[in-house]
Amino acid sequence: MAIEFGPRKAGVATAAAAPAAHAASSPSPRFSLNTRISFGSGVGVAERMIFTERIALLLETGVSLAEAVKVLHRQTAEPRLAAILGSISESVSEGKPFSVALARHPGMFSKTYIALVAAAEEGGFLPQVLEQLRNMDEKNSQMRSNIISALSYPAFLVVFSLAVVVFVLVVIFPKFKEMFKSIRDQLPAPTIVLMFMSDVLREYWWLILLALAAGVAMLVSWLKTTAGKRTFDGLKLRAPVAKDIFIQIYLNQTLGVLGMSLANGVPITAALQAAQDTVDNTVFRDFLQRVQRHVNDGRGVAHGFLEAEFIPPMARQMIATGDQTGNLAKVMTRVSEFYGRELNKRVAMLSKAVEPVMLLVMGVVVGLIVASLILPIFKLSRAVH
Repeated sequence: MAIEFGPRKAGVATAAAAPAAHAASSPSPRFSLNTRISFGSGVGVAERMIFTERIALLLETGVSLAEAVKVLHRQTAEPRLAAILGSISESVSEGKPFSVALARHPGMFSKTYIALVAAAEEGGFLPQVLEQLRNMDEKNSQMRSNIISALSYPAFLVVFSLAVVVFVLVVIFPKFKEMFKSIRDQLPAPTIVLMFMSDVLREYWWLILLALAAGVAMLVSWLKTTAGKRTFDGLKLRAPVAKDIFIQIYLNQTLGVLGMSLANGVPITAALQAAQDTVDNTVFRDFLQRVQRHVNDGRGVAHGFLEAEFIPPMARQMIATGDQTGNLAKVMTRVSEFYGRELNKRVAMLSKAVEPVMLLVMGVVVGLIVASLILPIFKLSRAVH
């Protein structure tokens, strides 16, 4: 679930054409942003944060942008980051705008990051924009940490439970098999079923592992297809409980980007294009594309939101109000912050609710296994006496 936007498109090229001299004289950028919940490879968030913090410090002390990037390039030992900084330094030294230099590295700098830097270079408010990007990056990182923390313990319980069950079936049950032969016709149904499962696991474990591996490979391959991904993405927006969480994640991300972009002078069509890259969900991206078409047709942003059934009524009403009053940027930012808070609350509540349920399931499973062993032993002891 890394948070990231993609490379810059031609829609913001005009803003990106600001002179490099302006970028060099602007105060410091603070943080880079990568905003889509995923776990991709490449230069990590930590490297981007270090880059922006250090270049901010250098710019605040009066060092020019070109010299600041050169200093960071010389001090960087990590090969991938050093190569990126070398390219940025070369571009800025050639007189190209800072945003254009960043746009050559979409794996490190998001489309929204680049679009806002370009607009800030042109408008002269680069420090404020980068501070907003820093805040958003921190919030997205915190959101990801909260989700991972909430899922970690339940996932551990599931894995531990499966490991215990497999151990008992493979190691413990075979020891009682000979003992139970004399009363096989009197064994409880759960004991017979578990003994059968024990035999299957011990005899055909390799076939089971092969089947599981093949099943996982087929599922992953299917999810990589257009039809498979669209089906799974649609399920995210329909499944009980899960749909509310995913919708809040997507609204928090997209509305935050839209609000910040509009507040800093990015055209609405370019902002909507950038927002599409903040979510890894084809169905939700289709919705944003419909909103963009409505804007191009002159019907406004609110019209597209009102048509989407999965958008919560409160969000629809507030965006419609913001569109009518001309405060769309402020409203979108507020709604994004609201759903960010609601998401943290919901994830925390879900985590607290899942833990006792998992413990109860573990208790039932272990109790069933123990009873399947103890009851036949009692029958054997009565038969001996």
